[in-house]
Amino acid sequence: MAVVWPADDHTQEALCEALRLNLVDAVLVGCREELQRNGELMAFGSHVQLMEAGNADEAAVKAVELVRKGEAQILMKGLINTDNLLRVVLNKETGILPKGNLMTHTTAALLPSLSRLVFFTDPAVMPYPTPEQRLKQVGYMVELCHKVGISEPRIALVHCTEKVNERHFPFTASYVDIVGKSKEGLWGPCIIDGPLDVKTAIDAEALRVKGINSPLEGRADVLIFPDIVSANVFYKAISLFGGVETAAMLVGTEAPVVLTSRGDSMQTKLYSIALASLTSVPDVAEDE
Repeated sequence: MAVVWPADDHTQEALCEALRLNLVDAVLVGCREELQRNGELMAFGSHVQLMEAGNADEAAVKAVELVRKGEAQILMKGLINTDNLLRVVLNKETGILPKGNLMTHTTAALLPSLSRLVFFTDPAVMPYPTPEQRLKQVGYMVELCHKVGISEPRIALVHCTEKVNERHFPFTASYVDIVGKSKEGLWGPCIIDGPLDVKTAIDAEALRVKGINSPLEGRADVLIFPDIVSANVFYKAISLFGGVETAAMLVGTEAPVVLTSRGDSMQTKLYSIALASLTSVPDVAEDE
């Protein structure tokens, strides 16, 4: 994993724990002198490499280059502005977004009322996905679920209604096409339904009370939100009011990008590293 300017305490603490758990080896790009003073981090010896960089922007260029060369399988954001990092990631000549791919943000959440993870997209990158972009989002989420061991993911296309209404809720019109393509086997083993609201997507009792017949049976593994506003509100609400633990990363790029906020806790950063490590080595994940 190549880490861009890991100058903050939470990133360094998460790195130490990830190294202790043998989740990754790390190339730390930038702030070399500060890192050398972290005895706990340096105690991991050959599992940690330091690379010089004059500032955070230079560190981003060097870390992305490591991914392009295949010398790193994960990219992680440290103490750098997200916009600055994404400019390097998205550079058409030297970045790591393959032509034709879509970069989208995905989050895994451990909801207290459930005994499993629920994934959702996109609370941070895609403002208003077009029907074509949403197809890619669905494909990425199916692939992610397969990599983490969910053989037939249940995917809910979320809205505030359970009925298609093109006039008032135009997003719902494309949901019909997505459901049809899933039945045709476009993404392999998966079950997709929608529109559904969040509650009927993940709560079987709510589904029963409303008298809705859905193949998801109120057990969705993935929530695809219609736009960034609804997804971001959901993300902030479950974090603030529910104390929900999350992990977050970008997909669609050549390697997963751990893109947590500078204010995120050590635990959130660690969980995000763990999620990225699971999805960056597909052969191992599939075997397990």
